[in-house]
Amino acid sequence: MKLGEIQKLKIEKKVEFGVYLSDGNERVLLPKKQVPEEYHIGDEISVFLYKDSKDRMIATTNTPKLTLGQFGVLTVSQVNKVGAFLDWGLEKDLFLPFKEMTRQPSEGDEIIVRVYIDKSQRLCASMKGIYDLLSKKPPYQVGDEVEARIYEFGHDFGTFVALEDKYSAMIPRHEDVSKFRIGDILMVRVTGIKEDGKCDVTIRDKAYVQMDEDAQALLELIDSYAGVLPFTEKASPEVIKRETGLSKAAFKRAVGRLYKERKISLENGKIRRIDL
Repeated sequence: MKLGEIQKLKIEKKVEFGVYLSDGNERVLLPKKQVPEEYHIGDEISVFLYKDSKDRMIATTNTPKLTLGQFGVLTVSQVNKVGAFLDWGLEKDLFLPFKEMTRQPSEGDEIIVRVYIDKSQRLCASMKGIYDLLSKKPPYQVGDEVEARIYEFGHDFGTFVALEDKYSAMIPRHEDVSKFRIGDILMVRVTGIKEDGKCDVTIRDKAYVQMDEDAQALLELIDSYAGVLPFTEKASPEVIKRETGLSKAAFKRAVGRLYKERKISLENGKIRRIDL
């Protein structure tokens, strides 16, 4: 018998609380409420095997949203002191241990997980290892806008997302994702597709569209500093990113837009609002 998989077993014996199914060597209980209305001893039935609250192998005719080795999106039904529990379509929720979280989710979050068997021979969920399971054969082209779900914040590398919950992609580390959470869905634009099939994407609009938004945000930042930024155009990319949330290239485009519209002056490198 294969824990975590859908398989066909034979009805071997009827009991008061259900029927026992067998693969010829072992047997497992199919609870009474799961038993078909009409059946005969010896009939084959397709079931999924998991463990009940007392860690006993049990069969169900219900189909879970994920089986062993699969990955997909599940909803967090509860978070407590031992971990999280996910709705996977069965009576008993799927357990997500703290050690298998890349970041702690909240109740109601929809997150990408995979199903594995832990050391205690229980079916559990993991938020780790998703990168290796996602497809590297994207059906997209550069410039396509696609729905993406965040599944891991990669720190030095960037933010890992799954395009349409299937394909591997990454938002570069210089883009500000601080307002987002694991499981959030974003609209991204494909900026590159590597030889190995992995996609680079951006949450920013095309430069000529994004520039207006960046320029307005920069103007508001200048106002918050009483009309003069505390750093010059020659500031390091790290300072610019920390203070404005923009890459140096985007910052320079926004400065150029404001200068062209005569909303700022650039004297001795100082960025000063004109109409104050």
